[in-house]
Order: sequence, then structure tokens, then C-alpha cells
Amino acid sequence: MIVIAVVLAIQWPVRAAVSAASQDDQVCDPLADYFLGMEDYPEAIRRHLQVIKEHPDNALAHYHLGFAYGLMGEHRKELQQYQEAIELGLDDWQLFLNLGLLYLETRNLQAAMQVLRLATLLGPERPETHFNLGIAYQRLGMLDEAEQEVLLSIELDPNQPDARNTLGTIYAEEGKYQLAHEEWASLEQSNPGYAPARENLAILEQVLRQHGKKTLIDQRRTVEHVH
Repeated sequence: MIVIAVVLAIQWPVRAAVSAASQDDQVCDPLADYFLGMEDYPEAIRRHLQVIKEHPDNALAHYHLGFAYGLMGEHRKELQQYQEAIELGLDDWQLFLNLGLLYLETRNLQAAMQVLRLATLLGPERPETHFNLGIAYQRLGMLDEAEQEVLLSIELDPNQPDARNTLGTIYAEEGKYQLAHEEWASLEQSNPGYAPARENLAILEQVLRQHGKKTLIDQRRTVEHVH
């Protein structure tokens, strides 16, 4: 087996959207959430701070405030508000998913793995929880676990180019080059404008040739010539 020591084209995780109510029907201020939905994050922060000043036990407001801080790049405050929401008893899968994404972004991989495992337990039917847990496993070098989680995510929602591309990178890291090639080729065919699949196919073919291996394209051409 050869080792592909290259940087493959991947997509970085992004924050999951927040909902207006949690599982226990706790609600946040509609106007504060309106500005959050409109991506006016400074105003959303100001209004959520006011909500918390008046209702310090509103866990959902703390979560939404943390989400807004995260989108402003204020990750220390984001983490503080997520932790406050958890301490107040909020057990929303989106909260744990976004906390896990924060840990991924700040490269706290062990914490990301633990939190994203909780997200999958709270939202087992949500493809994004399994996808991002798979990313955490991949970055920790736990490739078998990563493969299983990303496959589960794709099973829940096959229309995920980023998840399929990530599955290809996992296959490549595992040395399963044929599976990687098949995944990226299929992805490129079904999503012609998706650049990472095209780039990864080119990288894989180039590296295999550099190591003196016949690429899958070369093998197909040989078979066609024989016949």
C-alpha cells in the first residue's frame, strides 16, 4: 500500500442553524431571534443580552447568544454561553452539534469527539451530527469509526456532496484507492460544479502515477484496448 501524502480538497464544517424553541418548548425572544435570522449579529447579540438580563435562566437565549458570538468570531464568549445553556439544562442536539463544531474549529479534537457523540445520541436521525462526528474521528486518525459515521450520514441524506467528498478522503487515507476513486467519480458526475471531487480525482491519479501504479483510468483503457 502506498501512502498519499497530499492535502486533499475538503469542505470545512459550518455552524448549524438554530431553532426558535428547544425540545422542552422553552422559547427565546422572537425579535432577538429575528435579527439572528437576518444575520444582523451585533443587534442579535445586543437583544439577547437584554433577554438574559431580564431572564437569566433562559437557556435558549444563552445558546442563541453563543451562536451569534460564534458567527462574529468571538469563540471564548461563544463557548461560555454554550456552557451556560448546558448548565441550565438545555439538551438540544443543535447546541451540542455547534459546541462540537466550535471544538473542531479550535482543534480541541477530544472534546469535539465527546460532544459530537452526545449530539448523535440526541439527534440520531440528523445526518449532520453523524457527518461531523465522522470528521472528528477522521482528524483523530480513527478511520474505521470515521467511515462508519459518514456512511450513516449519507444513508440518512444521500444528497450531501461534502459528506461524499469526505468519505472519499477517508477511503484514500485508509488506502482504499479504488473506493475513493469511485466515490469522487460518482460525485463529480452527479455534481459537475463541485470542485473538490474533481480536484481530488486529479490528485489521486497524479499520486498513483508518481508511485508507478496504473491508475484506474489506465486500467480501464488497457481492458478496452484488449477487447
